[in-house]
Amino acid sequence: MTLTKLPTGDIDVAGREFPTNGGGLCHKGWTSAELLTSDARLTAPLMRATKDSPLREVDWETALDFIADRFHQLRQTQGADAVGVLGGGGLTNEKAYLLGKFARVALCTSKIDYNGRFCMSSAAAAGMRAFGLDRGLPFPLTDIAAADVVVLIGSNVAETMPPFMRHIAAQRAAGGRLIVIDPRRTPTAKDATLHLQITPGTDLALALGLLHVVVGDKLVDNGYVAARTTGFDAVRRRANEYWPERVETITGIMAADIRRAARMIATANSAMLLTARGAEQQSKGTDTVSAFINLALALGLPGRPNSGYGCITGQGNGQGGREMGQKADQLPGYRKLDDPVARAHIAQVWDVDADSLPGVGVSAYELLDSLGTDDGPSALLVMGTNPVVSAPHSRRVTDRLRSLDLLVVCDPFLSETAELADVVLPVAQWAEEGGTVTNLEGRVLQRQRLMAPPAGVRTDLEVLSALADRLGCSTGFAAEPAEVFAELRLATAGAIADYSGIDDTRLNSEAGVYWPCPAGSDGTPRMFAESFATPDGRARFVDVDHRPIAEELNAEYPLHLTTGRVLAHYQSGTQTRRVPDLVKVTPEAFVELNAVLAADLDVADGDHVRIVSRRGSATAKARLTDHIRLDTIFMPFHWAGDGNANQLTNPALDPVSKMPEFKVCAARVERIEQ
Repeated sequence: MTLTKLPTGDIDVAGREFPTNGGGLCHKGWTSAELLTSDARLTAPLMRATKDSPLREVDWETALDFIADRFHQLRQTQGADAVGVLGGGGLTNEKAYLLGKFARVALCTSKIDYNGRFCMSSAAAAGMRAFGLDRGLPFPLTDIAAADVVVLIGSNVAETMPPFMRHIAAQRAAGGRLIVIDPRRTPTAKDATLHLQITPGTDLALALGLLHVVVGDKLVDNGYVAARTTGFDAVRRRANEYWPERVETITGIMAADIRRAARMIATANSAMLLTARGAEQQSKGTDTVSAFINLALALGLPGRPNSGYGCITGQGNGQGGREMGQKADQLPGYRKLDDPVARAHIAQVWDVDADSLPGVGVSAYELLDSLGTDDGPSALLVMGTNPVVSAPHSRRVTDRLRSLDLLVVCDPFLSETAELADVVLPVAQWAEEGGTVTNLEGRVLQRQRLMAPPAGVRTDLEVLSALADRLGCSTGFAAEPAEVFAELRLATAGAIADYSGIDDTRLNSEAGVYWPCPAGSDGTPRMFAESFATPDGRARFVDVDHRPIAEELNAEYPLHLTTGRVLAHYQSGTQTRRVPDLVKVTPEAFVELNAVLAADLDVADGDHVRIVSRRGSATAKARLTDHIRLDTIFMPFHWAGDGNANQLTNPALDPVSKMPEFKVCAARVERIEQ
């Protein structure tokens, strides 16, 4: 988008002609500038005199001195891991990079992770073990329009990423076919050639069933498999166990539709399989994505024109945020924290001893669940996320946050997490600071600063720089994005996500630059044409098997609860719930349920109902529809309080990615006397 500050002080928002969105914006984009002048903005640090006293305005020096002193005291008495850090996938590359460096150099803590663990981690883990590399889309978004068949697995882009739909519309207009796998007949599914209305949590079985048909119909690209992959024999044997009639009993999808979908994909001139949160936010999300990658490899799709596997990234800098070292096991550039060569390289860039860098930490939910315990941090710095609303089993997480000796939150607004904090630092918004972001295609983009932050507000980089200085790191923590990016280029040189060949000149003159981009390279818009990023250059099939959801249904909890986003709101709603136009569209929490189920429960459209899981209950308005399965209910997760869907969700973790099982848990609906 482009922003213009008018003489009146208002900000004009316009779509910018650009390949990924064609100048289009969603309702959230058009209204985003309202937040820059919102009366709800924080413009001074807030601090409590005691744990039980209210937040009061203080000056910056008082707040920063207090934080640094408490961090120092806790580290002295309890060890470096007494202080934890939780980052966000919406932070710029520079902020994500400096936050990871701050944790490991200024705090020397291993206790750092970020909210992308709740978003793309399963797809990232599956991509790494199959291809040796994780980039959301290994091809430009514009290639979608030329694909003969596109399969969207657990994605409702019509509401969650509306500009994406112009590529689907172009694909359909050119005669392309669209398959959507979703338990709801969403606006995206309504446009599909074939909608597979799956039972939540059974996507892995469906992928195995699709591969069974491909193998049985002799549609495998045997030449590609032999020349470019390893491990297919075990995967083929596994697929033999999942004939369509068996898969129908697991997924609820008719065997005929499974065969139709498999043949549609396998006989296409070009095909793309694109997963999103519906398939990934499961306790077996990594294996589910691997199963769809196996299908893509068996058909020879990765590396072919207008074909392949990709992940639809969910946050503003979801791709860059997971590359720059704020994840528990990573260093910048997708380097692994437990790799001695990677540690040595980063230590040299950071001018520290490699042995001083802490080891691998724990995942986001594990970190939150351990707060205030003998095994967890006593203090937490939160930057760019709102776990009180966004974390699974949120009541448990809220209790853990309350138990801390010190909670510090950086946010432009008083989010639900900030309301619990001992210190809240008011930080700049996206238009008030420069920096880079990396979109779902791996395209690194420059974001120009339009205006200065309000008086009293600092940037996240300025906060980290000031705290690092107080903790004894007087150099190495620049507050200017350009200086941080220059160091970031050195840190990522030679890594999987290599940014070393990207500079300001290119960012300002080109429509973004695709990583990997080593020095002297033009960048890499399309990957895997000749080889994969594995030691032998071959992609790896991974033998995976279907297993049930973490908690199955019973008489007390007879329904599948699934969660997601809606058109008018975004993530925890910290920002969008403050925009009047968006609130008018969707003012409060709701639960979508099938009209037949509602009749059995004596619930009318608009009635308030109670939704109950093994972790607690929430209340919301009933929204009746025939577009959802009889055994499934859906709640958006944008609201706090009684309408917080994440009071219900299951924190059962994927053993590989540590992704919580947001997308399915056992629940029931109770009528509330109106």
